[in-house]
Amino acid sequence: MKLTEIQDLIKFVSKSGVSEVELETKEIKIVIKTTTKKMESAPMMYQQMPQQMQMPQQVIAAPQMQVNPVVANNDTKAPAASDDDSKYITIKSPMIGTFYRSPGPDKPLFVNVGDEITAGKTVCIIEAMKLFNEIESEVKGKIVKILVNDATPVEYDQPLFLVDPS
Repeated sequence: MKLTEIQDLIKFVSKSGVSEVELETKEIKIVIKTTTKKMESAPMMYQQMPQQMQMPQQVIAAPQMQVNPVVANNDTKAPAASDDDSKYITIKSPMIGTFYRSPGPDKPLFVNVGDEITAGKTVCIIEAMKLFNEIESEVKGKIVKILVNDATPVEYDQPLFLVDPS
């Protein structure tokens, strides 16, 4: 399964309102769990599996659950939006995982503030499900700001770097 297919699946699940999806193939197993801001407690219809004799459908009230919603953090972790930031291109996370600035603890960093990058240059690694995915730049420019600390979790589409394309 390709990365873009996984990303599309995540988008679809988040928009559909489903709380959990599990997909398993020969190569990969994916479990996507989401939380909703407010669960409605409406009666639900359940049908029991036939055992020795057919049971009629029963209406069972859904149990009251306290849900702590996960608030999506869509801000850029940058100070107040200024006109200077609008001219920069943002490199965003293509997946959920843990952000790493270097290939290993004793290895040099992929990029620093002020470094010139080209399209295709690896700028970081995001570890997801024990897989280390090299994230490559799609733009050419100079790294202006690194928006995420090393070894911290990142969300899908979270800004990672600001790049000056000039």
